[in-house]
Amino acid sequence: MPPPVQVLIVEDEPVTADAHALYVSRVPGFAVAGVVHSRAEALRALERSHVDLILLDLYLPDGHGLALLRSLRAAGRTTDVFAVTSARDLAVVREGVSLGVVQHVLKPFTFPTLRERLMRYAEFRSETATADGAAASQAEVDRALSGLRAAPGGTALPKGLSAATLDAVTRELRGAGEAGLSAAAAAEALGVNRITARRYLEHLVEGGSASCAPQYGHVGRPELCYRWRD
Repeated sequence: MPPPVQVLIVEDEPVTADAHALYVSRVPGFAVAGVVHSRAEALRALERSHVDLILLDLYLPDGHGLALLRSLRAAGRTTDVFAVTSARDLAVVREGVSLGVVQHVLKPFTFPTLRERLMRYAEFRSETATADGAAASQAEVDRALSGLRAAPGGTALPKGLSAATLDAVTRELRGAGEAGLSAAAAAEALGVNRITARRYLEHLVEGGSASCAPQYGHVGRPELCYRWRD
């Protein structure tokens, strides 16, 4: 078995950083090399430890993530990078690509989304790790790149669910914290019916991003309470 891909988490929000580290640790073939919260900490971590992949937040307290990436490239470091951010500016995406960002993952995202991207990245590493380092044909090059760049297929939503609504449900659930969220509360916050809200919440539970448990203390039957899994 090849050694696990060592991943450095660079994220300024501690709770989010811990969640991303948990996600990475749950994907076979990947290990967390470290968790840091600033550009300066990232540079120190890269000096101390071997890192194959950086999960890089673009908005850090001591500078933009792409500034960190520019300094790494100027120093000759070729470490692969996933830009993990809420930034939707396509100019930023283009600059990231020019600096060697191999994936751009928008927050908030669920565990299945990151798992799919990491698995595709692992396939890319495997495809390009040939014995002599040379591709046998154009088809081989195309196959390696398509595995990395293709739209994720394993994260397709069940029929009737939309990515936009899933993002909205995810934001509400994460914002609820330890108090959690019932399907009724989610429905009211999002302006959808209770059955629809429950479908999205159950989808997050099935994907491992959320948990649910009965909530007692109210008159009548207990209601399921959903919580984001940090």
